[in-house]
Amino acid sequence: MTRSRPTSNPARRNETGSRITTTGARIIADMLDGYGVTHVFLVPAILRRTLAELELHHPHIARVVTHGEKAAAYMADGYARVSGRPGIAAAQVVGALNLAAGLREPFLAGSPVIALTGGRSPATKFRRVYQEIDDLPAFDPVTKLNATIDDAGRLPDMLRQAFRVATTGAPGPVHLQIQGNEGQLDLHETDAEPLVEPVFGRVPPIRPVPDDQTVRHILRLLAGAERPVIVAGGGVRASGAGAELVALAEALRIPVATSANGKDTIPGTHRLSLGVVGSYSRESANQAVARADLVCFIGTGTGGMTTHFWAVPPEGTPAIQIDIEPSRLGLNYPLKAFLSADAKAALTRMLALTHSREEQERAHDEQERTPDERERAARPREEQARAGDGQARSRDEQTRAGDGQTRSARREAWLAEVEGLRADWRARYREVLTSDAVPIRPERIASELTAGLPDNAVLVADTGHAGMWMAQFHDVTGPGQGYLRSAGHLGWAFSAGVGAQLAAPERPVVVFTGDAGLYYHLGEIETAVRRRANLITVVNNNRGGNQSKRGFDRAYGGQGTPQSRELWTYEDVDFARIAGEMGALGIRVDKPRDLAPALDRALSAGRPVVIDVHTDIEVVAPLPVSS
Repeated sequence: MTRSRPTSNPARRNETGSRITTTGARIIADMLDGYGVTHVFLVPAILRRTLAELELHHPHIARVVTHGEKAAAYMADGYARVSGRPGIAAAQVVGALNLAAGLREPFLAGSPVIALTGGRSPATKFRRVYQEIDDLPAFDPVTKLNATIDDAGRLPDMLRQAFRVATTGAPGPVHLQIQGNEGQLDLHETDAEPLVEPVFGRVPPIRPVPDDQTVRHILRLLAGAERPVIVAGGGVRASGAGAELVALAEALRIPVATSANGKDTIPGTHRLSLGVVGSYSRESANQAVARADLVCFIGTGTGGMTTHFWAVPPEGTPAIQIDIEPSRLGLNYPLKAFLSADAKAALTRMLALTHSREEQERAHDEQERTPDERERAARPREEQARAGDGQARSRDEQTRAGDGQTRSARREAWLAEVEGLRADWRARYREVLTSDAVPIRPERIASELTAGLPDNAVLVADTGHAGMWMAQFHDVTGPGQGYLRSAGHLGWAFSAGVGAQLAAPERPVVVFTGDAGLYYHLGEIETAVRRRANLITVVNNNRGGNQSKRGFDRAYGGQGTPQSRELWTYEDVDFARIAGEMGALGIRVDKPRDLAPALDRALSAGRPVVIDVHTDIEVVAPLPVSS
């Protein structure tokens, strides 16, 4: 396909001199194929001719029809986060606002979703045409680019720009409004050609590299700190830099906390892993980060959820920040140093210079010795003893050695303190993690997911209590496991899980949500069955949204009335039965001992599964700590 062709070029002509034209639909279809797209998520009717062209010329691109536009956006989001490729969602003009609402999540999470919607026609503007309003402004706050296409000749360059913007810098959603309530502009003929730059079909397409001077400065700061901590965010995940993060942490002996979005960048079972920090967090992570005298933020915007509203670490804590998006640098904490760079490129260079610095220091020590000292150092130890080597090293050398020993002792003390926090947390919650109580405690579900998920599984967690339970009590156990979390929109997880499973059919995808979350897009169980998205959904079914209990208790002066429970409780619903009616496998679990067998059965089912776990409505997640 053509990589670049200005729209002002002369029209293409055949041997007889006639113009060579094609439809906008064929251009869109060919470009989606050129960028490696495998699925389009939509509520019809939108871009009808384009959908036909996909079937005729690119039948491997699946057209996934959903029951709602928000679900389509969430599926595209889950697809994008697992595959690293932009997810495509589409809706006609009357559903555009629903699609815009769905883009809040990938915008906040930094996920590359490209939304295509119908738009108003010049012939009918301001005439009260059926279903039509000006939707365009609604996309401004939830996209990196919000643009219109009113000429079929502009489809190639605008689609190319959409992929560029969605994948570069901090990834995020893009919206293109295509003229016609169903995007009928795709029916128009044009002599334009598809423009495809495959490098922009995956995140990250460009990896800005750090400068060595700043990297060395950062390494010196980290070496000199008594209680350093790394906080790794979703940028590390998007960059595919988990292995480099772990290697650097091991080389520098620095504990690592993560944002919820970066949870799978280091296994939770690693000796240097603190867990998720912030509001939906593990206590030991917050305690350690609050104690740090230097925090190195990598691939995180230092937002309110990651820092528990800037209390962990406390505002004013010295910090280092590394991020691909320059506007995030120094946003909430004073910086001793910063890098605007790709996380993988930065971590790789830090690791390389760490190793080379050790070699340089050894060489420097050798250079500082006198000729006699170098000669004695080269002799065998026995010969040195016979020679009565009693001379002391130089004062400078002793000072360097003393400083190194002091730094090493302080670092060992810090690591011992951190391990103590980790051990205290494990001891404090061991009973609930292994509880046999009926109704089941959610902590037990988290423990079973830690133990039972395969090495290549992807766990997709909803927000609210689901996010709190998973952040606090579940651990990623290996580098091959993935973890996706909602950035704040209850009900996201199931639809995102469908998209994730379609993006990676070879990987087990397990969704953890509550009954409150599943209700949002319950109808998409049928979509999963129809599209053979064989995900497993574990429902924390306590017949309510009991995360709200504390808030309503406060509203009632400390304790809610019996009637106040109507504000956050539901009827007892059998989701296993509902799933079965839709063609999925439904499994009801009432006893903790049945959790592991249910998960094993689901993993081998070969179809979508809903595990309906009936839990204790009175159990609420621990609140975050800030010290």
